[in-house]
Amino acid sequence: MNHINSFVCGSACLLFLLFAVIFTVLKGKAAILISGFNTMPKDKRKLYDKEQMSRDQRNIFLLWAVIMGAGAVLSYCISQYMAVLAFVAWIAVFFKDVHLDEDKAFGKYKK
Repeated sequence: MNHINSFVCGSACLLFLLFAVIFTVLKGKAAILISGFNTMPKDKRKLYDKEQMSRDQRNIFLLWAVIMGAGAVLSYCISQYMAVLAFVAWIAVFFKDVHLDEDKAFGKYKK
């Protein structure tokens, strides 16, 4: 039986859990790892709540890990197509949180 889909989803789950742990341990310092925030000038970064940004990013990674973990388990137990369903769900959640405008991405974190 071919379980490559379970392996891929499980690997993604572990990767997202690792990122969640990094954001949990580093707290506000991990905000520099957020895409777009790291390219801002230092004086502009001081205007944002880095602690809340890190918590929200951690929660996003945990949600992604749950989606991919469920895909791994369900594709192993039920059908390989469950991994595809998990990937589609992850893509939908991912693009919901992507913002090309800096104000939309970080506006809610202004102090």
